[in-house]
Amino acid sequence: MANKPVKKNLSAEKRVRQSRKRHERNQAVRNAVKTLTKKFNEALVSSDKDSVQEVYGKVIKLLNKASSKGIIHRNNASRRISNISKKLHKFISDQAA
Repeated sequence: MANKPVKKNLSAEKRVRQSRKRHERNQAVRNAVKTLTKKFNEALVSSDKDSVQEVYGKVIKLLNKASSKGIIHRNNASRRISNISKKLHKFISDQAA
């Protein structure tokens, strides 16, 4: 009886593997969103209109993609997009004035 192997729940082990993989993927996307947001803010400070608009497009695209995949909540993505858009429009109006 002592040599009998311990039963393993294979489906539970698979779920653990899947959740780890998803967690790593989600963290990578969240970190990318944070990094691009910081780059956008740095571009605003540097007052380079071309780089601001380029990074703005990338941030918006990434936030929409993360929202559609369920990595971040859609209201969270919407709020972030709104705040970034406000900053961009303020920057453009200040440049024009």
